[in-house]
Amino acid sequence: MNPLLDFSGLPRFDAIRPEHVTPAVTELLAENRTLIERLAADAPATWDDFAAPFFDGTERFSRAWGIVSHLHSVMDVPAWREAYNANLPEVTRFFAELGQNLALFRKFKAIKESPARDGLGMARRKILDNEIRDFRLSGAELAEDRKPRFQEIQEEMAALAAKFSENLLDATNAFGEFMEDERLLSGIPNDAMQAARAAAEKDGKPGWKFTLHAPSYIPVMQYADNRALRERMYRAYSTRAAEFGKPEWDNSTLIDRILKLREEEAHLLGYANYAEVSLVPKMAESAGQVASFLRELAGKARPFAERDLAELRAFAASELNLPDLQAWDAAYASEKLRIRRYAFSEQEVKQYLPEPKVLEGLFSVVEKLFGVRIGPDSAPAWHPDVRFFSITDAQGDLVGRFYLDLYARDTKRGGAWMDDAITRRRTPSGIQAPVAYLNCNFSAPVGNKPAVFTHDEVITLFHEFGHGLHHMLSRVDELAVSGIHGVEWDAVELPSQFMENFCWEWSVLGDMTGHVDTGAPLPRALFDKMLAAKNFQSGMQMLRQIEFSLFDLRLHHDFDPNGGKSVLGLLDEVRDEVAVMKPPAWNRFPHSFSHIFAGGYGAGYYSYKWAEVLSADAYDLFEQNGVLDAATGARFRREVLAVGGSRPALESFKAFRGREPRVEALLRHNGMIAA
Repeated sequence: MNPLLDFSGLPRFDAIRPEHVTPAVTELLAENRTLIERLAADAPATWDDFAAPFFDGTERFSRAWGIVSHLHSVMDVPAWREAYNANLPEVTRFFAELGQNLALFRKFKAIKESPARDGLGMARRKILDNEIRDFRLSGAELAEDRKPRFQEIQEEMAALAAKFSENLLDATNAFGEFMEDERLLSGIPNDAMQAARAAAEKDGKPGWKFTLHAPSYIPVMQYADNRALRERMYRAYSTRAAEFGKPEWDNSTLIDRILKLREEEAHLLGYANYAEVSLVPKMAESAGQVASFLRELAGKARPFAERDLAELRAFAASELNLPDLQAWDAAYASEKLRIRRYAFSEQEVKQYLPEPKVLEGLFSVVEKLFGVRIGPDSAPAWHPDVRFFSITDAQGDLVGRFYLDLYARDTKRGGAWMDDAITRRRTPSGIQAPVAYLNCNFSAPVGNKPAVFTHDEVITLFHEFGHGLHHMLSRVDELAVSGIHGVEWDAVELPSQFMENFCWEWSVLGDMTGHVDTGAPLPRALFDKMLAAKNFQSGMQMLRQIEFSLFDLRLHHDFDPNGGKSVLGLLDEVRDEVAVMKPPAWNRFPHSFSHIFAGGYGAGYYSYKWAEVLSADAYDLFEQNGVLDAATGARFRREVLAVGGSRPALESFKAFRGREPRVEALLRHNGMIAA
């Protein structure tokens, strides 16, 4: 049997091969098309006769294709890339056809308008609202002669997004900075040097190899005394997938084409621009509201950012002999200033955060807050480094499971993300337990020591685990609004950003440390220095996120992709408005902005800041009641995590907090108003 067609349990990663993809996709698409044809023609417009079999049928296909998409992200070798791209057009076409099927659309509307609707329950009523909205956004109401063009747009955009991501990975992997003179590598931490030595040996070269993957790139930019090396690395990193490298990896034409297709899609649907389309299923009501929100935050952050930069420039000039602070100096000078001001370095803290202690601490927080137990489990995986865990409740019953893939690899796309493997729902045989993929790009262990993480990496791990909890602690039985499904995009970051806060609590962090050499816990004095430095350059960091968000919003709202202005020209305008430190003119940030061109965040990158208002305000209640207070944790689980997308996110927030969200907690957490 084709292992991609085995839905009896967990994905069979020990058996799934690229050659299984096309036969599985072909069979499942045929099966789904037959089902849809029957439902559209014969099924009465009721939940049990129509909606339930519709969701059951499409779940099998979504699960199988989800496995293929996941492997394309974490094991992007030629065979998997070929299998994914060969089937992507047909898969996209199927979903485009589905979204435009007027008979299905009418049946969902008929259920919503029937007297039986009131007896369906909150989750099913929310699904009906979502489905009708999504059919409209998929072109179900378009004139028949316009539907083929709409489908063509979906297929081309899916292919362009995949190509954008692949170009970025290929351009990242192609660069290697080989160094043989150790004297030119002063300042770089020992663990980064050991990893660079191993990378060079793997290539059969002497000396050290530095790459553009985060575990190699970041230590060079932060610690290398060699300014010329920093400049070379920065230039390579910030011009990836642009016109300076291989033409076949240049994302320039892809960006232009994606923007034109998005605008054409918006016009076909009757909207003025793509931002309006993107905002329909989100919490925010309009692009104007989002722009006002971002600009208001920028106004509050700007005085702090200007002070941050003035201090950094003065320090770099007087102490580091860098009177002309450049983009490739910023991280280096900032780390030196942090050490001077707070008498500690991130590298010092890192030694107290070995992987086993960090995981133990993370699991302990989750167990105390949400009344569950996390333990090791076993399942086939796609790489030997991947581990598997189970979450059980107080009675020992299975709640959910997750794969943990922590380390960077050449075949794995950059960044960190959570994805769903299996979604909780009720089936004839009982509850289907949810399963999540949790992926990061941290440094792997070197030698016989465990991996050690920076504090920022620990924050990233807590962030992704928050997404995982949203998926795995769902109590919703209906697939389409279970876990993260159906949650507004600008609220989906609430649980993830909420979890980050615990990384700044002594009662949490103190218990999850142990020096990698001695086992000694993190000294309280060192933690106090970290806490004092928590909002170091927070103004600059906030403006950077607002810059990305405003650029994304304007790109999809008031930028004419067929006009005379360039994407880079628009970015310059945004930087003139909000940035305090501008990168060189040759920086090609948009060419690696995967979130908006390959990751679903188009006209939605503002979601990080929008949800951070919610997450900071939610955490404020824990600060009042005790950060590990089980009762408050149970309430957060019940009102936010457990309900998934079964009700509007604002209602869930208000059910937890007892009121509308306020921005003050976010500003306080960033040191912009007094505690």
